[in-house]
Amino acid sequence: MKNLSVILAFALLLTANKSSVIAADWNQYRGPEGDGKSMEAITTDGFQKGMQQPVWKVATPLGFSSFSIGGGAAYTIITRESGGENRETCIAIDCETGRELWSVPLSSSDYGHGGGDAGAPGNRGGDGARNTPTMDGDRVFVYDGHLVLTCLAKDSGKVLWQRDIVDEFNGRNIKWFNATSPVIIDGKVCVSGGGPGETFLAFDRSSGEIHWKAGDDLMTHATPHVTSFNGKPQIVFFMQSGLISLDPKTGDERWRSQFPFSVSTAASPVSSGNQVYCSAGYGVGAGLFQVSDKPEADEVWFKSNQLMNHWSTPVIHDGHLYGIYEFKKYGKAPLQCVELATGEIKWSEPGFGPGNVILAGDKLVVLSDAGEVALVNANPTSYQQLGRAKAIDGKCWSTPAFSNGMLYVRSTTEGACFDLRGQ
Repeated sequence: MKNLSVILAFALLLTANKSSVIAADWNQYRGPEGDGKSMEAITTDGFQKGMQQPVWKVATPLGFSSFSIGGGAAYTIITRESGGENRETCIAIDCETGRELWSVPLSSSDYGHGGGDAGAPGNRGGDGARNTPTMDGDRVFVYDGHLVLTCLAKDSGKVLWQRDIVDEFNGRNIKWFNATSPVIIDGKVCVSGGGPGETFLAFDRSSGEIHWKAGDDLMTHATPHVTSFNGKPQIVFFMQSGLISLDPKTGDERWRSQFPFSVSTAASPVSSGNQVYCSAGYGVGAGLFQVSDKPEADEVWFKSNQLMNHWSTPVIHDGHLYGIYEFKKYGKAPLQCVELATGEIKWSEPGFGPGNVILAGDKLVVLSDAGEVALVNANPTSYQQLGRAKAIDGKCWSTPAFSNGMLYVRSTTEGACFDLRGQ
C-alpha cells in the first residue's frame, strides 16, 4: 500500500507538471487552445504589485497583432521600414529582458486603406498587421495582410518556406486586408483566403506542401476556431456566408450555418459543448448554434443588431460569455456578462472601449482600448473589479497574452510585460 501511495503521488505530480507546461506557453492568438483561456491563476495581490512597474517596454509601431509566447521568447508583428517601404515585420523578444532577438520583414504594410493616423481619436487605427504569429515546436508561422503564409525558424527567424495564396491559389483578399492568424492541427497549418475550390487550405507544417484544399467562400477577418463537437475534431471558419466547419484531416465539410455579413466580421467564433457562438458588428448582431450530425447547425437564438463584439472575441466560463460589446463606442464600450443559453445580459460595466478579454483561472484580464488593464472576477452575479492600472500608451485593439505568470500587452505604440506572480 505504501508503494501504491508513492506511485499515485508521483503520477499526480507528473499530471500537475504536465498541466503547468501546457499552461506556460501562449503559443497562438488567444492562447494554447485558441479560446482566450489560461489554466494559470492570478491573485489580486500579484496583480496589484505586478502592474506597478513593467518588466520591460518595447516599441511596437502600428498594427493590432497580439503576442505569442513560447520557448522564452515573445513574438508579434510590427511595422518597420525595409528596402524603402514600410513592411509587416515579425519580431522575437526575449521574455526576461525585452531584448529583440531577431526580426524578419514580410509583405508591405502600406495597404492604402488601413485607417489613417493611428494616433487619431475614434476608429482611425493606421496601417499595420492585424494578424498574430502562431508558434509550434521549433517554428513560427505568420499569415500576413497580403495572404502570404511564412514559416520561420523559431530561434533565428530564418525563412523555411512560404506560400503566396494570391499567386498560387487564386486568393481573394478583403477590405483592410487579412487579419486572420494561422491555426495548426495534426501537423497541418490551416488558413482561408483561396479562390474557388481552394478557399480553405491545409499545408504541411514542416515542408509547406499542400495537404488538402476545399470550398468556395469569401474570407473575413475572424481567425478560425479549432474545437471538437460530438467527439469529432473540427476547424470552424467564420466566413461571409456564415460558419463552416471542416474535418481537419480531409477538408471535408462537417456542417455549416448561415449568418449575416456586413462590411467586416472580425470576432472569432467560440464554443462550449456542442454549441458555438458568433458575433459581428455593422448592425449584424450575435447568435448561438447547436451542432449535431446534421449538415446544418440549429439556431438556438439570434439577436439582430445586439451583442456585437466587433473584433473583441469573448471567453466562455461556466455557461456565460464575458467580453466587450457594442459597436464603435471607443473608450466607452462595456464589459458584459451574457448568459450563453439565452443571450440575456447579466451585468454591464462601461468604460473599456473595443479592447479585449482573456480568462486566467477564474479571473478576467481586460485590456481597454486606452491601455488600462483590469482584473475582474468571472462571476455572473455582478461586476467585481479586483484591480485596475494603466499599462501602456497607444491604441489597444489587440488581445492580452498570459504565460508563466507574465502578462503581455501591446498597442499601436508600445508593448510591455508585467510580472503577476506576486514574488
